[in-house]
Amino acid sequence: MSAGTYTPRPGAAPLPRMIAAQTALETRMLLRNGEQLLLTVIIPTLLLVLFSAVDIVDTGSGASVDFLAPGILALAVMSTAFTGQAIATGFERRYGVLKRLGASPLPRWALMTAKTLSVLVTEVLQIVLLTVIAFALGWSPHGNPLAVLLLLVLGTAAFSGLGLLMAGTLKAEATLAAANLVFLLLLVGGGVIVPLDKFPDAVQSVLGLLPVSALSEGLRDVLQHGASMPWAQAGILTVWAVLGLGAAAKFFRWE
Repeated sequence: MSAGTYTPRPGAAPLPRMIAAQTALETRMLLRNGEQLLLTVIIPTLLLVLFSAVDIVDTGSGASVDFLAPGILALAVMSTAFTGQAIATGFERRYGVLKRLGASPLPRWALMTAKTLSVLVTEVLQIVLLTVIAFALGWSPHGNPLAVLLLLVLGTAAFSGLGLLMAGTLKAEATLAAANLVFLLLLVGGGVIVPLDKFPDAVQSVLGLLPVSALSEGLRDVLQHGASMPWAQAGILTVWAVLGLGAAAKFFRWE
């Protein structure tokens, strides 16, 4: 045994390894949380199965699942990137977890990167599960997969920015109440289950500017109607992403 074999080598791990480790931790914590699973998996799945099997809402011509599946995918993105992330980050901030992590060798921007990657991993699992269920219900999507991917990325960025903004500026209890309230309101009025044309003309144009409306309608244009790229909805999501992430970066408080 040579001298110095067990000599300590203090110092931080390489940055990519730290981000990967934090991403894995964030994902495990999210998937172990019962409330998070309810928001991210159970509610979207139940809504997809229930409204596809029972003729509760008039979704127009064609199979109900063809209308519902894109909206439920948008809901899944919102539940993870906005509601779940806002609540989890808000309570981490309250209990001082973010402050302690911010003092670790992991840079603050890398911590937020890990949180974003965790959201993306969870969304992939959600989308795979919901897609399998939708196919079992008779879904027949078509359209440009790259357009779908772009819309999902823009939607994730938009909702992540809004979720982090809420978590970084409000108290944890207020974030919990506000995030759940927004989730319910957007579920009803965001074109997820109820078509926007069922609402009064005076509010349709306003509802269409909401991020979940832009995401659900954009996905529906591609997957149901075969559009190449819904630029209007992509533009709305881009604006929300820039405003949300910019405001979160400026106003987020770590303690």
